[in-house]
Amino acid sequence: MTSSREIYISVDVETAGPIPAEYSLLSIGACNAEEPAQTFACELKPTTRNADPAALKVTGLSLERLEHDGLEPHAAMQSFQEWVERVAGADGSPVFVGFNAAFDWSFVNYYFHRYLGKNPFGFAALDIKSLYMGTVKSTWSGTRSRQIAAALKPSLKGDHDALHDALYQAELFRAIRALE
Repeated sequence: MTSSREIYISVDVETAGPIPAEYSLLSIGACNAEEPAQTFACELKPTTRNADPAALKVTGLSLERLEHDGLEPHAAMQSFQEWVERVAGADGSPVFVGFNAAFDWSFVNYYFHRYLGKNPFGFAALDIKSLYMGTVKSTWSGTRSRQIAAALKPSLKGDHDALHDALYQAELFRAIRALE
């Protein structure tokens, strides 16, 4: 049995609230974690008016602006799928990588299945916090972004722009893998 190359794709999302279906996925940022010049970003039209004001404040996104300027969810997910497949290539297997992957994964997985009927990442995600915890033998409480950044000293910072955060996460991911 032959296995395909694993292509690690750092993904970050910004949303209108804590759970899919009730709150909208508003933006997606992604990059090839090993070749971060390969990027993807888009903003989506909201699917509901439900919003946690704190979520919108931290991202600076506006439901009103996205209703006008955002991509329809089907088109956004189709574009993201095509990018993932292009980056992975015919012999690659894309691996979703996220910082607190459970949150970002829940929205991406839901939107892929709702709008395209399948998820190019399959059914699992790699969590950077868990990878760090296992690699350095930290506690779960020791996996906060600022604590990991203090230990690894990345050049980038997270700022709640989905693409910027995907690039930052990719840098953390590479630094953790370098510790192994």
